[in-house]
Amino acid sequence: MTSPDTNPLLVPSPVPYGVPDWTHIRPEHYLPAFREAFARHRAEVDAITAQPDTPTFGNTIEALEKAGALLTTCAHAFYTVTSAHATAEIDAIQAELAPLMAAHETAIALDGALFARVSAVHAQLDALDLTAEQRYLVQRRFTEMSLAGAGLDAEAKTRLAALEERLSTLSTQFQKNLQEDTNALAVVFDTAEELDGLTEGELSAAAQAARERGLDGKYVVTLTLFTGHPYLSVLTRRESRARLLEASRARGSRPGEHDNRPVVLEIVRLRAERARLLRYDSHAAATLADVTAGTPEAVEERLWMLAVPAARNARAEKEKLQRIVDGTERAAGREPFALEAHDWAFYTEKVRQAEYAIDTTALRPWFEAERVLHDGVFFAAHRLYGVTFREREDIPGYHPEVRAFEVFEEDGSPLGVFMLDLYTRDTKRGGAWMNPIVEQSGLLRTAPVVINNLNVVKPAPGEPTLLTLDNVTTLFHEFGHALHGLFARVQYPHFSGTSVFRDFVEFPSQVNEMWILWPEILANYAIHHETGEPLPTEIVEKLRASEAFNEGFATSEYLAASWLDQAWHTLTVEEAEAVTDVAAFEAEALARIGLDEPTVPTRYSTTYFQHVFAGGYSAGYYSYIWSEVLDADTVEWFRENGGLTRAGGDRFRSRLLRVGGSKDPMDAYRDFRGRDARIEPLLERRGLTG
Repeated sequence: MTSPDTNPLLVPSPVPYGVPDWTHIRPEHYLPAFREAFARHRAEVDAITAQPDTPTFGNTIEALEKAGALLTTCAHAFYTVTSAHATAEIDAIQAELAPLMAAHETAIALDGALFARVSAVHAQLDALDLTAEQRYLVQRRFTEMSLAGAGLDAEAKTRLAALEERLSTLSTQFQKNLQEDTNALAVVFDTAEELDGLTEGELSAAAQAARERGLDGKYVVTLTLFTGHPYLSVLTRRESRARLLEASRARGSRPGEHDNRPVVLEIVRLRAERARLLRYDSHAAATLADVTAGTPEAVEERLWMLAVPAARNARAEKEKLQRIVDGTERAAGREPFALEAHDWAFYTEKVRQAEYAIDTTALRPWFEAERVLHDGVFFAAHRLYGVTFREREDIPGYHPEVRAFEVFEEDGSPLGVFMLDLYTRDTKRGGAWMNPIVEQSGLLRTAPVVINNLNVVKPAPGEPTLLTLDNVTTLFHEFGHALHGLFARVQYPHFSGTSVFRDFVEFPSQVNEMWILWPEILANYAIHHETGEPLPTEIVEKLRASEAFNEGFATSEYLAASWLDQAWHTLTVEEAEAVTDVAAFEAEALARIGLDEPTVPTRYSTTYFQHVFAGGYSAGYYSYIWSEVLDADTVEWFRENGGLTRAGGDRFRSRLLRVGGSKDPMDAYRDFRGRDARIEPLLERRGLTG
């Protein structure tokens, strides 16, 4: 046991910017700190509801914003670790904490006395002298509590609380199963010949991964979160590619302790029941009622509109790949084989080389990680927004590989802290993400601290970290989220950083990808790590020319996952109860929209679809394409208005990034663009016209 005096989570952090003191935080500190935080938050809310004074903005809404500060601190410290450095001890704590957190959050959200006070303030909204942010905060608090079920009767609230608690436990179990099965299914190869096509650095990393597992002399390739794997484009041995993809697609779907199929079925049924309690037909209907899309029908209409041309383009791409296979095999005196899913990426690179004379796998020497970060990502931010970055070794992370950079405005004033955790490890979940560590708030006088997590394979000691073009894209993308978190300047923590509608949150991050191939940005970071030579002009031109290449596949695999998410979450209670076979349901759903092409598997299959069964994207994975409509329209605006300029960056920052969640996102977009977004730039970008 630890006392409050010795628990570093229960005293102000001595680390600059209030970053959690992970150097001294031990696993045994978390649960006692959370219990104390729950108690304090409950007392703070009870103090709001117990007061006899008439509800006002100050004594109710603003007081609610001040409540729970300790809980927020504990949550950011702990959940940052559960995602990025989840040891067995941390996993056990998370399993114990999940129902406690769900119960606490549900009790606050469903508090009848609190809802009565919030409702009273909301009822007199037009008579109050409030700022625009304050007015919107009242509206959001009222809407969120209404949708959470605060107006339900006591019996319904009791059942709702039980559902939330169980769903929290199941989501934690899903993530734990996935991480352990992903580690268990890492593919072991006996010889380097089986990995022909990998670079020396990649072979060294695979050998190192094997040594860490006690498999000296062998090679281990770890799996990525999504279905495919970067190595599928370079491995020359077809059997090796097949083994890698088969392992990826098997995650969470094998009988045994890591089987996510029963977990999924229970999650889907309980979400449907929760939606009915809230008087909605389905989980998707309940979730989409409070985002920009509005309804499942609107989302399905958009997905259908895009799926038909995407599937058509994928079929044309497949035919082209099959011709390459046929020609290659006959030239080698072998009988051609039918293209399969594990062949797509490999032969796609051959087509890319044939049509554009470019091999993206050979570009890694020009994408050395440190240079991409400083001379690409940071440089673009400086040119657009005037900000600068300085590494701070006195700000520790939860793992030795975590780095911290203080961010400064153009005038030298401090803005916040950006942290980066680049490399993959067995204790880190797959994928890439940004999350806040300290939320910016004028009310609480806190500056933003955000972190980006990626899963780049760590090279052997002494070797440089060379990124793929996909890695570079991910780094720019996630940094777009980081900028959103760093630049938001709001009074109330409820609106801090990326606290916006789910189908808007990806928009700023997608816009930040446009600078990857922008001439002066690319020329600044794409430098060969050995020769110092810039990426040849002819290759740059071919990269730009090939931007829409393979978009049939890319769009189809994404839309398939989005459709799958909607299929699970538009089920009614009765329909959810009737589903007993996860694989059969998935196959039928994809066939219904025509995205069941065997060579183009869904980007995430159900049993490893972490976004929707263990993350915050349930019924919301469509958000990426929804946000991309805004993104493509914004890229068009930048190109029409001088491109990489401070004037453009300042407008984007002040009218979109700066407001955080303190304004309706579509109002903020119209303020920036002068009109609603047009879908035509997206259709053109993805080759979906004609």
